[in-house]
Parts: sequence; structure tokens; C-alpha cells
Amino acid sequence: MRKITMVQYGCGKMSKYTIKYALEKGVKIVGAFDINPDIIGKDISVIIDSEKSLGVKVQDAKEFDTFLQTHDVDVAIITTTSIFAENYPAYEICAKNGVNAISTCEEAFYAQNSSPKLAKKLDRLAKENGCTICGSGYQDVFWGNLISVIGGATHKIVKIKGKSSYNVEDYGVSLAKVHGVGLTKEQFKKEISDPEDISDEELKKLINAGKFSPCYMWNVNGWLCSKLGLHITRQTQRSVPQIAEEEIHSSTLNMTIPKGRCTGLSAVVTTETKEGITIESECIGKVYGPNDYDCNDWTIEGEPTTRVVIERPSTAELTCASVINRIVEVLVAEPGYTTTDQMPENIYKAHNLDKYIEIVDCDDHDCGCGHEHCNHEK
Repeated sequence: MRKITMVQYGCGKMSKYTIKYALEKGVKIVGAFDINPDIIGKDISVIIDSEKSLGVKVQDAKEFDTFLQTHDVDVAIITTTSIFAENYPAYEICAKNGVNAISTCEEAFYAQNSSPKLAKKLDRLAKENGCTICGSGYQDVFWGNLISVIGGATHKIVKIKGKSSYNVEDYGVSLAKVHGVGLTKEQFKKEISDPEDISDEELKKLINAGKFSPCYMWNVNGWLCSKLGLHITRQTQRSVPQIAEEEIHSSTLNMTIPKGRCTGLSAVVTTETKEGITIESECIGKVYGPNDYDCNDWTIEGEPTTRVVIERPSTAELTCASVINRIVEVLVAEPGYTTTDQMPENIYKAHNLDKYIEIVDCDDHDCGCGHEHCNHEK
């Protein structure tokens, strides 16, 4: 038995928490990778503001594949962009090397309904090499399992309505740009709103061609339908710009947003199902002003109707804690691109993660799986 070994791919804002939380749960970090020349070559202690060197230097992301070929790695934590296709090269490298991976990429939470071809390709490759790839994070608990668990206490559901807000400043440059931060109203309409104003048939063609850009709740609604056994008949999304009422500074983009420009967006996804249940979910991501704060507000309408509101959640920290707590379930999950609706609910791990799982060499364990390493749940 040994410690779980992990690599960090993407050493931006979120990695500050994933690295810290992993170390505190007894995980051994053996590598870190990024594309930013300002961080490459530095010890990961810099990322978590530790004065003590941790003996692991950030390497160029170009070395990721070679590293996985030559090192014993159980899981990769990928904290880069929000788009499945942009993350796919990293997922593919993990899958072909038989390394499990968890991504904070929002689309990776349930890419089957937005990037089906890439999802199938990744699923096949991961199965061939005996590893699991999935997306997790804040949505895993607060937009997914929390809602399905409340549903378990409901006799009849008519509608699920959710709204969540977050400060794009907490998540880095890529996310801010996807949310249209700094755009004029005209630019927002051209780049974000107009591409959504299409027929159902055109939408299907975009999805099948891998050219659809989903907002976060698109994949959440798909995850919820899968978890609750619902069958989607129609799904739409619309994005509305959030406009600065006065000048506001974005530290992430290192710019001052003039009054009248976009600070982010509100995206609403409406899902109709064969069972008659409608899911309407909204996420608001913007650069916060002094009076703004995160909020998670969901209502399950039916018999009975239940509303749960969480004010001021520490969204970035909760995202990263969800990912680290998910490591155990991912290591014992079915190989493939296996989304977390197919796994047990994410629960708190009170002890070091290696207390919940045993990693052994197959040569020393007669399990017959044929892989060099396999995981056995305690």
C-alpha cells in the first residue's frame, strides 16, 4: 500500500486550493504543469504561499505526456479552461497513459449533451487503458447532488428551478473572457447572444458537429436528467449581458470596465422532459461590485415544494474541495469518461485519502484485470 500520487495540470488560481487540499489529505504530488512562462520552473510552494520548498517544480505543459509515460501517477487534477474541447488534449494524454483525471471544466461535468463525439472518443480511449476521466467541482455538489438528494425527499416533482451566482474574478482569465467581460453590448450580441438564436434543428447540427458553446447550466441540466432518470425532449439556452452601472476594475483581466460595458452574463437553460418535469436553471457570472456576493438558490416545485438557499458560499474553495474529495470515487469508478451521476454522492473524507482506498500492483494482487496498477476500495 502506498500514498495516492497526483499531478496538477494548470497552475493558476484554482491550483492554490487543489494543491493545498491534496497535500493536507495525504496525497503525494509528483508533478505540476502549466503554459505560463512566469510560473514554469518555480517550486509549487510558491502557488500555495508556503515558505517551505515542496521539491516539485512546475514544468512546461509540453512535457505532460512524456512525464506520464515515465512516472507512476494515479490521478491528474486539471484546472484550466471551461470548454471541453480546449481541455481535450490533456484528457487524451491522461487516457492514453491510463491515468485517472478530474477536471474543474464545467462542460466536462456532462459533455454528452454538448460535445457527444469527443465524449464518446474519450470514453473509448479511457476504457481501453483502464482509467476514469470526469468533471467535478462546485456543480457536482451544489447544482447536482444537492438537488437530487432533495428530490429523494419529494413525492412528486413538477419543476426544478435554480439560480447561482459567482465572481468571475475568482476563476482566471479564460473564464472571464468566456463570460464576455469588457465587451460592449453590440459585441456581446454578436459574439454570444446571436449564435444562440437558432432553431432546434440548427442547434442539433452544431452539437453534433462539436461547435456548440454551452453555458454551465446546459451540462448541469443534462446531469440532473441522467441522475433522476428523466428523458430530455427539448433544451434551450439564452444569455443576457450584465452591464456595469458604474466603472469597475477587473484584476483578473487587468482592466477597468467602463460604465455601460459588460461585467459578465446571466445564462438561463430550460429543459423539457418526457416525464413532464421542467428544469430551469440560471447562472450569473460577473465581475462583482462592492455589494455583490455568491448565492445558490434552488426550488423543487411539487409535493411538497422545497427551497434551499445558500448565501455567500466560498465557491472557489468548495469547487476545489469537491474535486479532492472526489479522488477516491474516481479511482474505483468504472473505466471510461464516467460522469459523477454514475458515482456515489460526494462526501466528506475525514482522513487521509489513502485510508479509503488501497492501490496495489496487479502482479501482487490476483484480480485478473491485466493492468499494471489497480485500485481496491477499503
